[in-house]
Amino acid sequence: MTDSPHATTAWPPDVLTLAVDVGGSGLKASVLDINGQMIADRVRIETPYPCSPSLLVEKLSELKSQLPAASRASVGFPGLVRSGRVLNIPSLSRLEYGGPRDEAMANMWHNFDLATALADEFDIPVKVANDADVQGCAVVEGSGFEFVMTLGTGCGTAVFHEGKLVPHMELSHAPTGHGGDFDDFVGNAARKEIGNKRWRKRVIEAMQIFDEFLFYDKIFVGGGNAKHLSSVDLGPKAKIVANTAGILGGIRIWDMDYGG
Repeated sequence: MTDSPHATTAWPPDVLTLAVDVGGSGLKASVLDINGQMIADRVRIETPYPCSPSLLVEKLSELKSQLPAASRASVGFPGLVRSGRVLNIPSLSRLEYGGPRDEAMANMWHNFDLATALADEFDIPVKVANDADVQGCAVVEGSGFEFVMTLGTGCGTAVFHEGKLVPHMELSHAPTGHGGDFDDFVGNAARKEIGNKRWRKRVIEAMQIFDEFLFYDKIFVGGGNAKHLSSVDLGPKAKIVANTAGILGGIRIWDMDYGG
């Protein structure tokens, strides 16, 4: 996450925030007031493939043009972002949704300064953070060691301690012991291949594995595929959270104590 070069540090009490959620299948945005309430209906378009950095900036600008003016923007991004630069983005490193990794596309994204590109395009300050980090900002309760797992195209993760967002780590790329990482193990492609029943068992196993090395106090499960878990007992530490948190976290992340 980063402030853009156009950033300011003092905000009026009625500041409006453009909140953007970049997903592997859809691009979503709305404008939020200081309390995190949407002042306009969310707008959405399909994520284009192949999706180069310049095309993503163009499409997000199109979304912005459909919404009221805002003073700042926050962007949840499905990959590893540090200091506004993209280091790894599995979903957009493909020529088609759910397809294999394309090295040329992956190289195009690597080290791309997305925060600055969007700040220049939007002409307002921008924060860019991993989408699970942004979603977590909307749902964590602020005490203890809290873990956020988002289930969508892949598996997103975020970690908070006493209400502070820990700099992002790609925990979903850790090996599961089944020949792949968590992105593969509980991602959308796996769910479609093995069916929801078996996939739900995998999600529970993934939660248990994460707990074995994180020792979290609470886990919040979100993302588009969390809806498939509504009939499952995930245990006393777990809470399923609404997918709208990907948008609503965009306001709180401006106030988070985060050194990323």
